[in-house]
Amino acid sequence: MTSDADPMPVADYLAQGGRLTSPENVPPRYRGELLRLMSSFVDSELAGSAGFADAINWAPGIKERIAASRITLEKADHAGRVLDLMEGFGTDKARYEQAHDWAARGPRDQQIGPRRQGGDMRLSVFHYPLTGWTDAVVMNVLMGMATLHALGELARCSYQPLAEVLRDILPRERRHMELGVEGLERITTPDREQARASVDYWLPLVADTFGPAVSDRFERLKAMGLRQSDNETLRQAWHRDVAAVLTRLKLL
Repeated sequence: MTSDADPMPVADYLAQGGRLTSPENVPPRYRGELLRLMSSFVDSELAGSAGFADAINWAPGIKERIAASRITLEKADHAGRVLDLMEGFGTDKARYEQAHDWAARGPRDQQIGPRRQGGDMRLSVFHYPLTGWTDAVVMNVLMGMATLHALGELARCSYQPLAEVLRDILPRERRHMELGVEGLERITTPDREQARASVDYWLPLVADTFGPAVSDRFERLKAMGLRQSDNETLRQAWHRDVAAVLTRLKLL
């Protein structure tokens, strides 16, 4: 037994809802999982920003061009905020930003599933190219809704600096999704079939971003306080939100 003066083991502290506040008090296994989560977020935001940049010139009007520019800028900013946290763990920020071609995409018909590709940690959906304004708007809506669920989960994580940054980011990510919904609402009748085709294309790819329904890694993250809701719970909540919006817009 330990005396009252003995420190509580970190695993027990985290299991009881404890929070860690700096790189100095993070144990090695926790550090590895935390950095993996942060890298996935940073790489996905950088890839999302780079891939969406073309949509600025596809935009059909000034309002849409401003929205696309805002999304492109703010996603890069979000990546920078989390990358600042990673610097505290020894990450070379300047080198990291230049490590990959964030705009790189594979063929539209590639079948990679949820696997990581190309040496970075972006979600697999960001290896698929956009084909035009309507396609970009559809992807932004579907992935935006998924991002809200994923970030809402991580904004409750046991590493307090990350949780605080993500809580600050969440309202802007919600606005990105809302801008996409506004864009879908303005799609004209001739473009509706194209929008439906894009929905059919992106739905399964975005669904894959939540990961496998049964995951040993989720159990590890839960024990560390880095996750709370399992992959399938988040995926089903996202499906319900998507169905509500797309049904209203007659895109399902």
